[in-house]
Amino acid sequence: MGQYAAPIRDMQFVLHEVLNVEAELRQMPRHAELDGDTINHVLEEAGKFCSEVVFPLNQSGDREGCTYEGDTVVRTPAGFKEAYRQYVEAGWAVLGCDPEYGGSGLARVREQRAL
Repeated sequence: MGQYAAPIRDMQFVLHEVLNVEAELRQMPRHAELDGDTINHVLEEAGKFCSEVVFPLNQSGDREGCTYEGDTVVRTPAGFKEAYRQYVEAGWAVLGCDPEYGGSGLARVREQRAL
């Protein structure tokens, strides 16, 4: 089976050196405290999750595909249900949720700006 390594350095280059994401986020009160180390950590962990959990599902996904079984029931390929469970348990599903409800608020980068 093949391997996948997320292009972390490329993503860091674009976020930090091209887009200057830290300066942009500092202008948004909700994200003013988000720093480069946190962004890099999220990228690294997401890369690990993709390499270790998601990538190995490519073969079963290609072989089996999803099947609609009627009455709003869809069967996913082997391993997908477990991968989603790991995704939720690792906290990825609440990354952008409001901290008031247990999330981190990280993904909500759209703020109203005066034009």
